[in-house]
Formats: sequence, C-alpha cells, structure tokens
Amino acid sequence: MTQDTPHPQSSDSTPHPHGPSRRRVLLAGGAGLAVAGLAAAATAPSASAAASAAASAAAAETTAPACYPLAPEAIEGPYFLDYDLFRRDLTEDRTGIPFTLRLTFIDVVTCKPLRGAAIDIWSCDATGVYSGYTEIGNDTPPPAGGTHVPPTDDLTYLRGSQITNGRGKVEFRTLFPGWYIGRTVHVHVKVHVGGELTPDGYESGEVCHTGQLYFTEDAVLASADVAPYNTNTLTRTTLDEDRFYGGGGAVDGLLDLSYRAGAIEDGVRGSLVVGVDPSATPATPAS
Repeated sequence: MTQDTPHPQSSDSTPHPHGPSRRRVLLAGGAGLAVAGLAAAATAPSASAAASAAASAAAAETTAPACYPLAPEAIEGPYFLDYDLFRRDLTEDRTGIPFTLRLTFIDVVTCKPLRGAAIDIWSCDATGVYSGYTEIGNDTPPPAGGTHVPPTDDLTYLRGSQITNGRGKVEFRTLFPGWYIGRTVHVHVKVHVGGELTPDGYESGEVCHTGQLYFTEDAVLASADVAPYNTNTLTRTTLDEDRFYGGGGAVDGLLDLSYRAGAIEDGVRGSLVVGVDPSATPATPAS
C-alpha cells in the first residue's frame, strides 16, 4: 500500500451501492427554537398561549435555512477500483497540467466538519484514459448504467485516498483531467465513514456518498491547447451536454477553479465544499 499521510486507511473491499440519499438537514437555529417553544408551553398561563408559542416555533423551523446543501449522488462509473492507495500525490508518471484539489466535507445533519472520513478520488489522464483500463483507451463508449468493467492492467495513476482532518478537509495533487467519448471533464469522489483506522488501513467503513466533480468550460477550453491534451481528437462533450451534471453550479459539483490567465499549463487549483449525510445508505441512481 502506497502511503504518505500520517493515518493509514483503506476503503471497503466490496463496492457499496449509492444514489440519492434521504435528506436529513438540520435547520439552522431550528432545534433551539423548538426547545424554546416547548419551554413556553410548559410555563404558559393558558392552552391558547401554548398553541400560539408552538405555532411560532414551527413557523420559525419551516423558514430557517438549511445548514448546507446535500451533494447529489452520481454513479461511480465503470472504472472504479477499490485500491488501498493512501497518498496525496497521485500523478506517478503521467504528464499534464498540475492540479491541486482541495475538498471540505460537511456533515449536513450536525452542520459540522466531517472528520476521519476516507475520501477516494479517481480520474482519467490528460488524454482521457483511466489507469487500470489502458487497453480500453478513450474512444470506447462506457457501458450503460455505469456497469463495472474488469481492469485490463494493474496501473494506478490518478487514483488515491486521504482521511479528512479535524476541519473536514483533504488535499490531493493530481492532474487536470482530459476527456473521453461521451463524458465532460470530471473527477469521481467516494466518501467512506464509520470505519476503523488500523495498521492495514481504514476498515469496516460504509460508503455514504458517491459523486462527481466538474470543471468550467473556460478552463477546459484553455487546457485543450496544452500538450498532451491537444493530441486528443475526440469530440468533447461540453458541461451543458453532459447527462450527469445537474447544472446547479457548486451544489452539483462544479469546482471553484483558479489559474493564471494565459498560462493554465503552470497549474490549476480547485476547491469545493461537499455536504454529505454520514448515516445515508445511497441506492444506485439512474444513468
């Protein structure tokens, strides 16, 4: 197991189903208002006053904003591999635009950072090819429904995991992805919770979220002029054409990107806050 973080961890040996989870969002201030309403009822001089206090508390809960949006589920796709690769730098021997990915995970039930979760990411390289699937290349349409495809090799580039710190954060050094037939540029992400840190890894955890992260069209167009991205002759699926991107910006996984204008080849930084329900047991979403 490759590891460069202080805490070893491993994902489940059996892939978990995933999909739209039930939304259990703690309303900001709602719990406190409800308690206040109950207290008023206990000391109120009449039943009508108690009813009025309860109604006010209920109205306040209804109008209070959610603490953070729940990230949508997405299929893991055909090229997920359940490897124990706990490392920050995923590039190995690949070439392309350096990409630093910083993610913050929020527990939408408690509105607190999601600590100690194992986060997997994986993506294709600059020419649209995934490690483990180099014989398939970038011009074979993925199977319908994201059905898993057995790997064709034991390569591991652009795959890895990290444990969220006390602020719910992880950081990966990887490469700006390219594109392959039928999909816009994206990175996959999977969240494991409830596991135990052992010398062998993150064991007995459960998957509570599987999603995808997306890139702005401006950044993708800029990357397309840089080698080796410019060797990919496949027609690219744009962000708006992609069948999985929901169109809602950051809520649907659109990354906040920064890079030097006219010099994207020097590197890109991407960040996003992701809201998850750690108690969810997602089902497979429709493809």
